[in-house]
Amino acid sequence: MAGVRAALAYYEAKLGFHLVMTMPDGDCAIIERDGVGIHLFTAVGANVTPVGIHVFTEGLDGLFIELQRRGAIVKQGIVRQPWGNRDFRVVDESGNELKFAEALDGE
Repeated sequence: MAGVRAALAYYEAKLGFHLVMTMPDGDCAIIERDGVGIHLFTAVGANVTPVGIHVFTEGLDGLFIELQRRGAIVKQGIVRQPWGNRDFRVVDESGNELKFAEALDGE
């Protein structure tokens, strides 16, 4: 399926994930990075909406710089949030949002 292949190419090239497995018919793939796994699949139906994924990480600044260099679609740069995290957000080509967050020390 073109949708999964395109998503896989974006996640590998722009976000640094690597392929773990694909289904024989190509409609599903599993990718991983830094212990985080994401299942990519072809969504069928008229009511398909983008999703949001929240990933806690360390080394937020370095990750942000890496993803920028890879050409990720940055929706929001690093922001200190009032609830005690710093985060940034990227979107994939289907509009799905990934928020990478890091807890602030002592909060």
